[in-house]
Amino acid sequence: MIAHRATLDVSRALVQHLGRLLRDERRLRGTLKDSRALTPFRQAVMVLCWFRGERDIPKLGRDHRVSRATAYRYIHEGIKVLAAQAPDLSEALDHAQAEGLAYAILDAP
Repeated sequence: MIAHRATLDVSRALVQHLGRLLRDERRLRGTLKDSRALTPFRQAVMVLCWFRGERDIPKLGRDHRVSRATAYRYIHEGIKVLAAQAPDLSEALDHAQAEGLAYAILDAP
């Protein structure tokens, strides 16, 4: 196997923002400092790699030196904290109306 480094095409500010959200979530859960395999920043990098197209979670785990189970858990934690930031439908429609938009495209699973 050959090790290599890659560049993630997102801003450092985005990684830091997600890292802060993850750190805050850990505090809410009462997670002890330095008890996790990755720092919130490194977890944010892994989550953003997944969002940017690296869908092989076991590979992401290997790349970040965590187990498969930890990789899955960290990805799902990242998705959860980001989803909590999204407005609900009524908030999105209120915002669209306040902006004077003629229409809004809503996409949901």
